[in-house]
Amino acid sequence: MRLTPREVLARYHRAMVGRSADDLADLYAADALHTFPFRAPLFPGRLEGREEIRALYRAAWGASPVRIAELHDVVVHEAADPEVVIGEWEATGTVEPDGRPFRATGLLTLRVRNGEIVETRDYMDVFGTYHAMGRLEDVVAAAQSGAATA
Repeated sequence: MRLTPREVLARYHRAMVGRSADDLADLYAADALHTFPFRAPLFPGRLEGREEIRALYRAAWGASPVRIAELHDVVVHEAADPEVVIGEWEATGTVEPDGRPFRATGLLTLRVRNGEIVETRDYMDVFGTYHAMGRLEDVVAAAQSGAATA
């Protein structure tokens, strides 16, 4: 059974809440492309292939003190192209160990072919997330020093 783009997006959101890099990566085709158009220092601009996606999210979620409790205010936009779905999201949760509230927003554009993501454009609030984790100064320092990522 092939998943529709909307079903893939729903599973993507469940993987985010569950912090499951494996569940997320398994939604992707082996040669998928995942890009982050809103580039930020200390974060890659693109990931190529399912295994690179898996590795990045496993490392990022494993090191992150952010715990997403839920995604809400999700708005799904159907595109004229039947392979494309666009999802706006807002995540809320906490930052460990002190339990400070966390909120982030983003927009995903997924191209799904044969039930697998072949391309993602991920417009997440990277700076807001770094700020919530207490790492905004690291990002600013990296930007000032000209540090870049792939």
